[in-house]
Amino acid sequence: MYRLSCILLNVFVYYIIYLDCAALGENDTINVSMAASVDYSKVPFNEKPLYTPPLEEIVDVLSRRLPATFEHVEVSAEDCPDLTQQPFNLSAPGLAGDAKLVELGGPPYLLPRVRRDRLYDLAALLRHLRRDPALLAGAGAGPWPHAGVNCEGIINLYVNEGQVTQGSRIVTVEPVGAPKGSGGYLQRQLPSNETRTALLGNYLLSEGKPGKVIKVVAKKRIGESNFITAIREALKEHYGDKVVGLGGAFVLRAGRVKHHVMPDFSATPVRTDAEVDAWLHYFDMRAPITHVGTLVSGDLGLDLRVQHFHGFSQHGDGGHYHYDTTPGEVHYEGYFALAGSVVRVDAPAETHAVGRD
Repeated sequence: MYRLSCILLNVFVYYIIYLDCAALGENDTINVSMAASVDYSKVPFNEKPLYTPPLEEIVDVLSRRLPATFEHVEVSAEDCPDLTQQPFNLSAPGLAGDAKLVELGGPPYLLPRVRRDRLYDLAALLRHLRRDPALLAGAGAGPWPHAGVNCEGIINLYVNEGQVTQGSRIVTVEPVGAPKGSGGYLQRQLPSNETRTALLGNYLLSEGKPGKVIKVVAKKRIGESNFITAIREALKEHYGDKVVGLGGAFVLRAGRVKHHVMPDFSATPVRTDAEVDAWLHYFDMRAPITHVGTLVSGDLGLDLRVQHFHGFSQHGDGGHYHYDTTPGEVHYEGYFALAGSVVRVDAPAETHAVGRD
Protein backbone atom coordinates (compact mmCIF):
# COMPACT_ATOMS: atom_id res chain seq x y z
CA MET A 1 0.00 0.00 0.00
CA TYR A 2 2.86 2.38 0.83
CA ARG A 3 4.50 1.71 -2.57
CA LEU A 4 1.20 2.28 -4.38
CA SER A 5 0.76 5.59 -2.53
CA CYS A 6 4.23 6.75 -3.62
CA ILE A 7 3.50 5.86 -7.24
CA LEU A 8 0.22 7.76 -7.16
CA LEU A 9 1.94 10.76 -5.57
CA ASN A 10 4.60 10.80 -8.31
CA VAL A 11 1.93 10.61 -11.02
CA PHE A 12 0.11 13.53 -9.40
CA VAL A 13 3.29 15.64 -9.20
CA TYR A 14 4.17 15.05 -12.87
CA TYR A 15 0.59 15.85 -13.86
CA ILE A 16 0.81 19.19 -12.05
CA ILE A 17 4.14 19.93 -13.82
CA TYR A 18 2.47 19.11 -17.15
CA LEU A 19 -0.40 21.50 -16.43
CA ASP A 20 2.04 24.23 -15.39
CA CYS A 21 4.08 23.79 -18.58
CA ALA A 22 0.99 23.94 -20.75
CA ALA A 23 -0.51 26.99 -19.06
CA LEU A 24 2.47 29.27 -18.50
CA GLY A 25 2.15 32.74 -19.94
CA GLU A 26 4.62 35.39 -21.02
CA ASN A 27 5.54 36.52 -17.51
CA ASP A 28 5.67 33.06 -15.92
CA THR A 29 8.81 31.01 -15.35
CA ILE A 30 9.62 27.36 -14.91
CA ASN A 31 12.78 25.38 -14.24
CA VAL A 32 13.77 24.43 -17.79
CA SER A 33 15.36 21.22 -16.53
CA MET A 34 11.77 19.97 -16.14
CA ALA A 35 11.09 20.55 -19.84
CA ALA A 36 11.37 17.05 -21.28
CA SER A 37 11.13 16.37 -25.00
CA VAL A 38 8.23 14.45 -26.51
CA ASP A 39 8.51 10.65 -26.40
CA TYR A 40 8.07 9.68 -30.05
CA SER A 41 6.80 6.22 -29.12
CA LYS A 42 3.76 7.89 -27.55
CA VAL A 43 2.69 10.34 -30.27
CA PRO A 44 0.93 9.65 -33.58
CA PHE A 45 2.82 9.29 -36.87
CA ASN A 46 0.98 9.36 -40.19
CA GLU A 47 2.81 9.03 -43.51
CA LYS A 48 1.15 9.55 -46.89
CA PRO A 49 2.65 9.40 -50.38
CA LEU A 50 3.02 12.51 -52.52
CA TYR A 51 2.65 12.66 -56.28
CA THR A 52 6.07 12.55 -57.93
CA PRO A 53 5.96 13.62 -61.58
CA PRO A 54 9.21 13.68 -63.59
CA LEU A 55 11.42 16.64 -62.70
CA GLU A 56 11.39 17.76 -66.33
CA GLU A 57 7.60 18.01 -66.18
CA ILE A 58 7.76 20.25 -63.10
CA VAL A 59 10.38 22.36 -64.88
CA ASP A 60 7.95 22.83 -67.77
CA VAL A 61 5.06 23.73 -65.43
CA LEU A 62 7.06 26.35 -63.54
CA SER A 63 8.68 27.72 -66.69
CA ARG A 64 5.25 28.42 -68.16
CA ARG A 65 3.53 29.78 -65.05
CA LEU A 66 6.13 31.74 -63.05
CA PRO A 67 6.54 34.50 -65.70
CA ALA A 68 3.14 35.80 -64.57
CA THR A 69 4.84 36.73 -61.27
CA PHE A 70 8.47 37.43 -62.25
CA GLU A 71 9.86 39.19 -65.30
CA HIS A 72 12.92 36.93 -65.50
CA VAL A 73 12.53 33.19 -64.84
CA GLU A 74 14.93 30.25 -65.33
CA VAL A 75 13.90 26.75 -64.25
CA SER A 76 15.95 23.59 -64.76
CA ALA A 77 16.54 20.09 -63.44
CA GLU A 78 20.22 19.69 -62.65
CA ASP A 79 22.75 18.34 -60.21
CA CYS A 80 22.63 20.15 -56.90
CA PRO A 81 25.65 22.36 -56.22
CA ASP A 82 27.54 21.99 -52.94
CA LEU A 83 25.13 23.75 -50.58
CA THR A 84 27.63 23.76 -47.73
CA GLN A 85 29.29 26.66 -49.55
CA GLN A 86 28.30 30.31 -49.30
CA PRO A 87 25.78 31.80 -49.54
CA PHE A 88 23.70 28.70 -48.70
CA ASN A 89 25.77 27.38 -45.77
CA LEU A 90 23.77 24.18 -45.27
CA SER A 91 25.06 21.37 -43.09
CA ALA A 92 25.06 18.80 -45.92
CA PRO A 93 26.18 19.20 -49.54
CA GLY A 94 22.94 18.14 -51.21
CA LEU A 95 19.20 17.58 -50.83
CA ALA A 96 18.85 14.12 -52.37
CA GLY A 97 18.39 10.64 -50.93
CA ASP A 98 14.92 9.33 -49.98
CA ALA A 99 13.54 12.86 -49.64
CA LYS A 100 10.43 13.33 -47.50
CA LEU A 101 8.63 16.21 -45.86
CA VAL A 102 8.15 16.17 -42.09
CA GLU A 103 5.63 18.28 -40.20
CA LEU A 104 5.90 18.35 -36.41
CA GLY A 105 3.14 19.62 -34.14
CA GLY A 106 1.35 22.66 -35.48
CA PRO A 107 0.07 26.18 -34.81
CA PRO A 108 -2.53 24.94 -32.27
CA TYR A 109 0.39 24.21 -29.92
CA LEU A 110 1.32 27.91 -30.09
CA LEU A 111 -2.11 29.56 -30.37
CA PRO A 112 -4.29 30.60 -28.65
CA ARG A 113 -2.10 29.57 -25.69
CA VAL A 114 1.32 27.98 -25.79
CA ARG A 115 1.77 24.28 -25.02
CA ARG A 116 5.21 24.29 -23.43
CA ASP A 117 5.16 20.51 -23.18
CA ARG A 118 5.53 20.23 -26.98
CA LEU A 119 9.31 20.03 -27.23
CA TYR A 120 10.86 17.89 -29.95
CA ASP A 121 14.40 16.50 -30.04
CA LEU A 122 15.25 16.30 -33.73
CA ALA A 123 18.21 13.96 -33.25
CA ALA A 124 15.88 11.61 -31.36
CA LEU A 125 13.34 11.92 -34.18
CA LEU A 126 15.94 10.80 -36.71
CA ARG A 127 16.82 7.82 -34.53
CA HIS A 128 13.13 6.95 -34.22
CA LEU A 129 12.75 7.11 -38.01
CA ARG A 130 16.02 5.16 -38.43
CA ARG A 131 17.48 7.83 -40.68
CA ASP A 132 21.28 8.12 -40.75
CA PRO A 133 22.78 9.85 -42.66
CA ALA A 134 20.07 12.48 -42.54
CA LEU A 135 19.60 16.15 -43.27
CA LEU A 136 16.74 18.09 -41.65
CA ALA A 137 16.28 21.58 -43.04
CA GLY A 138 13.32 23.87 -42.56
CA ALA A 139 11.25 26.27 -40.52
CA GLY A 140 9.79 26.04 -37.03
CA ALA A 141 9.76 27.42 -33.54
CA GLY A 142 13.13 27.29 -31.81
CA PRO A 143 13.95 25.63 -28.47
CA TRP A 144 12.59 28.10 -25.92
CA PRO A 145 14.35 26.37 -22.96
CA HIS A 146 17.71 27.09 -24.63
CA ALA A 147 16.88 30.69 -25.55
CA GLY A 148 14.97 31.43 -22.36
CA VAL A 149 12.19 32.91 -24.49
CA ASN A 150 10.07 32.07 -27.51
CA CYS A 151 12.09 32.21 -30.73
CA GLU A 152 12.17 31.48 -34.44
CA GLY A 153 13.98 28.30 -35.46
CA ILE A 154 15.90 27.92 -38.70
CA ILE A 155 16.70 24.20 -38.74
CA ASN A 156 19.84 23.08 -40.58
CA LEU A 157 20.88 19.79 -39.00
CA TYR A 158 22.90 16.90 -40.43
CA VAL A 159 23.60 13.57 -38.74
CA ASN A 160 26.11 11.05 -40.08
CA GLU A 161 27.02 7.90 -38.13
CA GLY A 162 25.44 9.48 -35.08
CA GLN A 163 27.57 12.62 -35.25
CA VAL A 164 25.70 15.93 -35.38
CA THR A 165 26.67 18.81 -37.65
CA GLN A 166 24.61 21.68 -36.32
CA GLY A 167 23.99 24.70 -38.51
CA SER A 168 20.63 25.62 -36.99
CA ARG A 169 19.95 29.17 -35.86
CA ILE A 170 17.42 30.87 -33.63
CA VAL A 171 16.23 34.46 -33.78
CA THR A 172 14.78 36.35 -30.81
CA VAL A 173 13.31 39.79 -30.32
CA GLU A 174 15.78 42.01 -28.47
CA PRO A 175 15.53 43.29 -25.85
CA VAL A 176 13.11 40.74 -24.44
CA GLY A 177 9.76 42.39 -23.82
CA ALA A 178 10.43 45.31 -26.18
CA PRO A 179 7.19 46.92 -27.40
CA LYS A 180 6.40 46.27 -31.03
CA GLY A 181 8.25 48.72 -33.27
CA SER A 182 10.84 49.66 -30.65
CA GLY A 183 13.18 46.67 -30.52
CA GLY A 184 15.47 44.70 -32.76
CA TYR A 185 16.42 41.04 -33.16
CA LEU A 186 19.33 38.73 -32.49
CA GLN A 187 20.36 35.67 -34.51
CA ARG A 188 22.38 32.93 -32.80
CA GLN A 189 23.68 29.54 -33.91
CA LEU A 190 22.74 26.55 -31.77
CA PRO A 191 25.49 24.34 -30.30
CA SER A 192 25.83 20.74 -31.49
CA ASN A 193 24.36 19.38 -28.25
CA GLU A 194 21.14 21.42 -28.64
CA THR A 195 19.01 19.53 -31.14
CA ARG A 196 15.58 20.46 -29.85
CA THR A 197 12.82 22.47 -31.44
CA ALA A 198 9.36 23.31 -30.15
CA LEU A 199 5.65 23.51 -30.94
CA LEU A 200 5.70 23.26 -34.74
CA GLY A 201 8.00 22.69 -37.68
CA ASN A 202 8.14 21.95 -41.41
CA TYR A 203 11.28 20.20 -42.61
CA LEU A 204 12.83 18.51 -45.60
CA LEU A 205 14.25 15.14 -44.56
CA SER A 206 16.79 13.53 -46.89
CA GLU A 207 20.20 11.91 -46.86
CA GLY A 208 21.80 15.23 -47.75
CA LYS A 209 23.48 13.76 -50.82
CA PRO A 210 24.24 15.34 -54.19
CA GLY A 211 21.65 14.54 -56.83
CA LYS A 212 19.10 15.96 -59.23
CA VAL A 213 17.06 18.90 -57.96
CA ILE A 214 14.86 21.63 -59.39
CA LYS A 215 16.65 24.94 -59.74
CA VAL A 216 14.53 28.10 -59.88
CA VAL A 217 15.91 31.57 -60.57
CA ALA A 218 13.47 34.48 -60.47
CA LYS A 219 14.13 38.21 -60.79
CA LYS A 220 12.04 41.39 -60.75
CA ARG A 221 8.64 40.57 -59.28
CA ILE A 222 5.71 41.86 -61.36
CA GLY A 223 2.90 39.88 -59.69
CA GLU A 224 1.42 39.82 -56.19
CA SER A 225 2.58 36.41 -54.90
CA ASN A 226 5.85 35.85 -53.09
CA PHE A 227 8.48 33.47 -54.47
CA ILE A 228 7.26 30.36 -52.63
CA THR A 229 3.55 31.07 -53.09
CA ALA A 230 4.09 31.52 -56.83
CA ILE A 231 5.75 28.09 -57.05
CA ARG A 232 3.11 26.39 -54.90
CA GLU A 233 0.19 27.96 -56.76
CA ALA A 234 1.70 26.95 -60.11
CA LEU A 235 1.88 23.33 -58.95
CA LYS A 236 -1.63 23.46 -57.48
CA GLU A 237 -3.13 24.90 -60.67
CA HIS A 238 -1.49 22.26 -62.85
CA TYR A 239 -1.74 19.12 -60.72
CA GLY A 240 -5.00 19.77 -58.87
CA ASP A 241 -5.75 16.97 -56.41
CA LYS A 242 -2.43 15.26 -57.12
CA VAL A 243 -0.45 16.74 -54.24
CA VAL A 244 3.19 17.61 -54.97
CA GLY A 245 5.69 18.49 -52.22
CA LEU A 246 9.03 20.26 -52.44
CA GLY A 247 11.64 21.03 -49.81
CA GLY A 248 14.94 22.82 -49.96
CA ALA A 249 16.66 26.16 -49.84
CA PHE A 250 16.58 29.46 -51.65
CA VAL A 251 18.80 32.48 -51.30
CA LEU A 252 17.76 36.08 -51.68
CA ARG A 253 20.70 37.34 -53.75
CA ALA A 254 19.48 40.92 -54.14
CA GLY A 255 16.77 43.08 -52.65
CA ARG A 256 15.04 43.17 -49.30
CA VAL A 257 12.35 41.04 -47.65
CA LYS A 258 9.79 41.32 -44.88
CA HIS A 259 10.35 38.82 -42.06
CA HIS A 260 8.68 38.42 -38.72
CA VAL A 261 10.27 37.39 -35.44
CA MET A 262 8.06 36.04 -32.68
CA PRO A 263 8.31 37.81 -29.32
CA ASP A 264 8.03 35.85 -26.09
CA PHE A 265 4.84 33.88 -25.54
CA SER A 266 1.73 35.99 -25.16
CA ALA A 267 0.30 36.36 -21.65
CA THR A 268 -3.20 36.52 -23.13
CA PRO A 269 -4.87 34.21 -25.66
CA VAL A 270 -4.17 34.96 -29.34
CA ARG A 271 -7.27 33.81 -31.19
CA THR A 272 -7.44 35.54 -34.60
CA ASP A 273 -5.08 36.37 -37.46
CA ALA A 274 -5.51 40.05 -36.60
CA GLU A 275 -4.32 39.34 -33.06
CA VAL A 276 -1.40 37.30 -34.44
CA ASP A 277 -0.44 40.23 -36.66
CA ALA A 278 -0.55 42.60 -33.67
CA TRP A 279 1.62 40.22 -31.61
CA LEU A 280 4.36 39.52 -34.17
CA HIS A 281 7.33 41.86 -34.73
CA TYR A 282 8.05 42.66 -38.39
CA PHE A 283 11.38 43.73 -39.86
CA ASP A 284 12.77 44.69 -43.26
CA MET A 285 15.85 42.54 -43.96
CA ARG A 286 18.55 42.68 -46.63
CA ALA A 287 20.24 40.22 -48.98
CA PRO A 288 21.92 37.82 -48.97
CA ILE A 289 19.62 35.64 -46.85
CA THR A 290 19.35 31.85 -47.09
CA HIS A 291 15.89 30.36 -46.52
CA VAL A 292 14.99 26.73 -45.77
CA GLY A 293 11.60 25.07 -45.68
CA THR A 294 8.86 23.16 -47.46
CA LEU A 295 5.79 23.60 -49.63
CA VAL A 296 2.94 21.30 -50.62
CA SER A 297 0.24 21.86 -53.21
CA GLY A 298 -2.47 20.32 -51.01
CA ASP A 299 -3.36 19.18 -47.50
CA LEU A 300 -3.85 15.40 -47.93
CA GLY A 301 -6.21 15.48 -44.95
CA LEU A 302 -3.21 15.80 -42.59
CA ASP A 303 -3.76 19.39 -41.42
CA LEU A 304 -0.58 20.49 -43.20
CA ARG A 305 0.94 23.93 -43.31
CA VAL A 306 1.15 24.34 -47.07
CA GLN A 307 4.27 26.53 -47.07
CA HIS A 308 6.78 27.59 -44.44
CA PHE A 309 10.29 29.05 -44.92
CA HIS A 310 12.67 30.68 -42.45
CA GLY A 311 15.86 32.56 -43.28
CA PHE A 312 19.32 33.17 -41.79
CA SER A 313 22.36 35.15 -42.86
CA GLN A 314 26.00 35.81 -42.07
CA HIS A 315 25.18 39.44 -41.24
CA GLY A 316 22.54 38.62 -38.61
CA ASP A 317 19.28 39.07 -40.51
CA GLY A 318 16.79 36.24 -40.26
CA GLY A 319 13.29 35.13 -39.36
CA HIS A 320 10.04 33.97 -40.95
CA TYR A 321 9.82 34.82 -44.65
CA HIS A 322 6.76 36.74 -45.89
CA TYR A 323 7.59 38.55 -49.15
CA ASP A 324 10.09 40.84 -50.83
CA THR A 325 9.71 44.60 -50.39
CA THR A 326 11.82 45.65 -53.39
CA PRO A 327 10.14 43.95 -56.36
CA GLY A 328 12.17 45.82 -58.97
CA GLU A 329 15.52 44.52 -57.71
CA VAL A 330 14.68 41.19 -56.11
CA HIS A 331 16.70 38.13 -57.18
CA TYR A 332 15.90 34.64 -55.90
CA GLU A 333 17.86 31.43 -56.52
CA GLY A 334 16.43 28.20 -55.13
CA TYR A 335 17.15 24.46 -55.14
CA PHE A 336 14.33 22.07 -54.31
CA ALA A 337 14.08 18.31 -53.84
CA LEU A 338 10.92 16.48 -54.90
CA ALA A 339 9.55 14.66 -51.85
CA GLY A 340 8.13 11.15 -52.10
CA SER A 341 5.94 11.36 -49.01
CA VAL A 342 4.99 13.53 -46.05
CA VAL A 343 5.36 12.35 -42.46
CA ARG A 344 2.91 13.96 -40.03
CA VAL A 345 4.13 13.78 -36.43
CA ASP A 346 2.11 14.63 -33.30
CA ALA A 347 -0.68 16.47 -35.11
CA PRO A 348 -2.87 18.45 -32.68
CA ALA A 349 -6.13 16.69 -31.87
CA GLU A 350 -8.00 19.99 -32.15
CA THR A 351 -6.94 22.35 -34.90
CA HIS A 352 -7.64 25.77 -36.40
CA ALA A 353 -6.51 27.90 -39.34
CA VAL A 354 -5.03 30.80 -37.35
CA GLY A 355 -1.37 31.79 -37.66
CA ARG A 356 -0.46 29.96 -40.85
CA ASP A 357 0.73 32.82 -43.07
